[in-house]
This record gives sequence, structure tokens and C-alpha cells, in this order.
Amino acid sequence: MLTYITKGTCSRQILFNVTEDDKVVDVKFIGGCSGNLQGIAKLVQGRPVDEVISLLSGIKCRSNTSCPDQLATALSEYKAKNAEK
Repeated sequence: MLTYITKGTCSRQILFNVTEDDKVVDVKFIGGCSGNLQGIAKLVQGRPVDEVISLLSGIKCRSNTSCPDQLATALSEYKAKNAEK
């Protein structure tokens, strides 16, 4: 399970996994609006990393970001770290 510490949102952390074929699974937000974030987690389940980044990147709420945008950021950072390997 990967952990991302959010910035500028009500949620504090995002936990997630990425499968060997680059699909997002097991997303869980810690803190934030529980119902909405459970819905986002279900909607991204099994989708390719690049698709989730494309769908959620740039969504604004507070502090010029949002929980969905922070998930996109977390996945972008995950991709950058794995590209180095």
C-alpha cells in the first residue's frame, strides 16, 4: 500500500495500490468528506493510472486543489518515481 500525504485538502492522506499493469486499486482517503471520497475511490478502481490522472488533475476546491486533484498528484509522483527505476 502506497501512502501520499495530501496538501491543502480536508483529507490528510491517500492510500492506494497500483497493479503490475498500471491500474489503480484499493484507494482510501483518510479524512475529508467520507461519502464523496468513497465514491471517487470506487470510480477510479481498476482504471489505468494515466486515465485517472487525466480525469482528476486540475479539479479545484480549496487552496487551488482538491482531494481528486491530490489523488492525481499522488499518481503522478508514483509514475515519476517508477520511471527512475
